[in-house]
Amino acid sequence: MNSLLLPTATATRKLGIQLGQTLSAGSVLLLEGDLGSGKTTLVQGIGIGLGIKDSIDSPTFTLINEYLDGRVPLYHLDLYRLNLAETASLYPEIYWEGVEAEPGIVAIEWAERLSYKPQNYLEIRLEYDRDSGRQVTLNPVGHFDLKSIISAL
Repeated sequence: MNSLLLPTATATRKLGIQLGQTLSAGSVLLLEGDLGSGKTTLVQGIGIGLGIKDSIDSPTFTLINEYLDGRVPLYHLDLYRLNLAETASLYPEIYWEGVEAEPGIVAIEWAERLSYKPQNYLEIRLEYDRDSGRQVTLNPVGHFDLKSIISAL
């Protein structure tokens, strides 16, 4: 596990930009953290790093936003309003398996609500403290290559 201190929203967005410039198609990011911890801010940075021109907002009500005009597609899912059975009915695996969607980066907010997870992913845990700002913990699972990402940070 690797932890970083992100004292401002700008620092969180900058980490996202670096991830967007570094991650390859097929990368799955499972984001966890309380409301206001910076999950959407991080995904906005990823979009910037990918060269996406559209505004990236949390898909709390639409559930899934697809951004296809970047270096690779970005699929942004928000599971905040769903329970385990409802998340399964979204068939999120079509995004990480690349079966029905072009392979891209899959960023899932409130990932703890998934009923199942892919074999390889980067777990990103964001925590917010009023005094010190945000702390992010990056935990690669399976064959997710974190070394090349960390060297780019």
